[in-house]
Amino acid sequence: MPKPAVLKPAVPKSVPSARRWRNALLCALLAALPLSQAAAEDAVPGGKPRSMQEILDASQPSDWRTPDNKNLLYLELESGRVLIELAPSFAPAHVTNIRALAKNGYWSGMSINRSQDNFVVQWGDPAEDEKDRKPLGRGTKAKLPAEFARKTKGLPFDRLPDVDGWAPEVGFSGGFPAGRDPGADAAWMAHCYGTVGAGRDVAADSSNGTELYVVIGQSPRQLDRNITVVGRVLQGMELLSVLPRGTGPLGFYEQPSQRTPIKAIRLASEVPKKERVGIEVLRTDTPLFAELVEARRNRRDEWYKHMAGHIDLCNVPLPTRAPPPKPVVEKAKPKPRAKKPKQARATPQQGGKA
Repeated sequence: MPKPAVLKPAVPKSVPSARRWRNALLCALLAALPLSQAAAEDAVPGGKPRSMQEILDASQPSDWRTPDNKNLLYLELESGRVLIELAPSFAPAHVTNIRALAKNGYWSGMSINRSQDNFVVQWGDPAEDEKDRKPLGRGTKAKLPAEFARKTKGLPFDRLPDVDGWAPEVGFSGGFPAGRDPGADAAWMAHCYGTVGAGRDVAADSSNGTELYVVIGQSPRQLDRNITVVGRVLQGMELLSVLPRGTGPLGFYEQPSQRTPIKAIRLASEVPKKERVGIEVLRTDTPLFAELVEARRNRRDEWYKHMAGHIDLCNVPLPTRAPPPKPVVEKAKPKPRAKKPKQARATPQQGGKA
């Protein structure tokens, strides 16, 4: 495999001007540092920044969102259930196809066929010959366009304050880690831990959502804008990351007995309500989330001796939780009705007629 090209910074024509530029940049950075610190200290009375757990404990119901059941996949394994949230705003054609495949029970009885260390697990039809593959079923398409990136117009984007080596800007869109290039009018989902993508062949438009993978290792951001990303795992990563590693090329299992069977992959909207999993995801467009990001950029708890002043996109935590129980409202007991006083019955007067 050829080594990736290394971009070298251009040498400034004028050394004095370069020094002045660096000095100005340094002053700007130093001036900006207290602002982020002040923002964290102003979050609570007394000026003491809160820890991540304290921030979550102080969250309000409006800081959380409930995923749409039409965008929630249940990957059912013998070991448990994996919850995957789909991202139709980034890959509408693939998400539509995946929904149809799930409704058709396409993956039922298939298997996880690949587990490559520090990279991905992948599932789909293990048959190599096209004639032996399972039909896709009703409402599906065998051919889809590549959906590596989309236009930025109309896309909400909560930008992180730090620079990134893979994109001019990084942040979150609808709760999904994403990159953005305003100059190219392009935005895309990033390959972080738990990202779900659609496997493809050499041709850019050779994916249709039948072969899906999940990142289980160090974020392979070099895949950004080279593969269609369809969502991310919300719950159950521990069931995928511990799978035995494949011994074949690229981590594929060499024997069918090594594969992990898939009981089913279903849309939550197609699952009876009593079998669904309640889950809420922390919103990324709130002041509380901005405070959480700052708490992770600059760790101020006692153990840390040096504040980094930086956080990588894929290191920002995206908490989930079970919906809190609804408070029980006791119904007011009805007030007893006031009894009407009994009227005295008239009695015959003494000496009168009975």
